[in-house]
Amino acid sequence: MKPLAPGTVIFHRHRGYGVIVSVNLLTGWISARFGSEVRTLDLNLSSDEVQHADGAPILFRRAPPDRMPHARLMAMVRELHRTGYQRLYLYSWPKPSGLHWRWHLFTGPRQWIERPWREGWYGSGADYNFNPVMGWGDTPSATPEDLAQLLAQFDPQGLAQALGNDEEHSNWFEMVCATLLPDYAFSLGWHDNGNIPEHLPVIPIRRNVPEYAGPPLPWPPGWRHIWRASGKSPQLRYDPPVRTTYRITPEPQD
Repeated sequence: MKPLAPGTVIFHRHRGYGVIVSVNLLTGWISARFGSEVRTLDLNLSSDEVQHADGAPILFRRAPPDRMPHARLMAMVRELHRTGYQRLYLYSWPKPSGLHWRWHLFTGPRQWIERPWREGWYGSGADYNFNPVMGWGDTPSATPEDLAQLLAQFDPQGLAQALGNDEEHSNWFEMVCATLLPDYAFSLGWHDNGNIPEHLPVIPIRRNVPEYAGPPLPWPPGWRHIWRASGKSPQLRYDPPVRTTYRITPEPQD
């Protein structure tokens, strides 16, 4: 896929050659100048048949993009699990604002709390909204197989640590993927007064998707034991301080 950015030379069958002034890949609209015209012309990449200068068509997907990468990451992790990298884990949870969702891949022991951080192995939906790539040299249309290969090329030493067996977790992950993909993803965070919900929270990964109405899903193997052993949950319950009312009694007068 060729880059599309301000300064890119394009061709339009009615206007001829022009230069892009601004581009919005979230909506599929660009602004461009043609010839000696001072004003810009707004064009829709889905319907106005815009081409690169060499005649290559610029194609824009009409369907709305996923607002978060979690379903694509789940499909990639499942693919790697099937090829023997079962010690690869996906941790996803909401930001405190609740507007975007974070994700974190890690390898090795299943240490959810003290998980290792590697550059390029974590991200946020806030960044994905404006640049729908993982940062491994991938493209927005990369398949799960492509993402797995690109991750291996991006950090072969890191992915090598995921090679090994964890059948308990990989079987759970396979079941969750088969139930949720392609429209839903799981979350390992919650807002239930600090108490762990009975079933795994599920989130839609794009707009206009109905609320999840499928079968309840279990938490990852050993997940509840983690918080029992640590003595606290990830999101503690907040109890406001008790307001004390003082009554002033006047002293008796002689």
